[in-house]
Amino acid sequence: MVMVFATDALNNLNHMTLGTNDRSWAGFLVFALILAFTTIAWLLATPLTLKYPRKVQHIGRWVIGGILDRIEKLRPVANYSEKDISPYFWVNGTAPVSDEYKSHLAEGFRNYQLNVGGLIEKPLQLTLAQLRALPKQEQITSNYCIQGWTGVAKWGGVRLKDIMALVRPMPNARYVVFFSFAHGSEKGRGLYYDCHKIEHMQHDQTILAYEMNGKVLPECHGAPLRLRNELELGFKSVKWVQSVEFVESFTSLGLGEGGFNEDYEFYTTRNPI
Repeated sequence: MVMVFATDALNNLNHMTLGTNDRSWAGFLVFALILAFTTIAWLLATPLTLKYPRKVQHIGRWVIGGILDRIEKLRPVANYSEKDISPYFWVNGTAPVSDEYKSHLAEGFRNYQLNVGGLIEKPLQLTLAQLRALPKQEQITSNYCIQGWTGVAKWGGVRLKDIMALVRPMPNARYVVFFSFAHGSEKGRGLYYDCHKIEHMQHDQTILAYEMNGKVLPECHGAPLRLRNELELGFKSVKWVQSVEFVESFTSLGLGEGGFNEDYEFYTTRNPI
């Protein structure tokens, strides 16, 4: 906003609010009304959100989730080109510190096995070699972080729907839970996890990535496996994946909100930017 006002405020505000290029005061008045409305709404809403954060979270899940359920029936697909790949992709999250993970890392994940269980007909333990033997999906997509930044990268990995074909989920499996080797940002609260709609797992761009930008997925970005669900925000694409579980409900996991950040930061399971 500083640059908007510092580099010809009237023209910029007209361009932003009315789509015109002139120096009338119309755009400024529209901006002032929007700012006043937003400020009043914020002042009225803040006491309620601070007093009832969980209720606000649930309302957001219900309202936004219902809208997204309808939009996602269109099965959106986003692809970028090689020239769009970010020169630097931001590192985020709390890295694993367990002896088990450090041992896997030192061995190049030779003995790592992805545990897949829950409401499935055939529980499996899959090595990286077995996962690499499955059909490979490559995609250049944008990661949208709830913190406001974005980054484009090329991901290579195995589609979740191909794993599902192997394990055969039961009819009552409605969600898929991804557990990380890493702990969440709130100390002493346990391992990071997040839940996803099983319908999202059927999307061609929902993968467990073992490559990033044509190279082996680095530790800082989630090795050995990082979920990529391109229908959701970045915090839901769990890094350092340890296991996958198919469940009917997530209410018995953690605090019952569908993920670590949903439990302790009041994010909602269906509330992207």
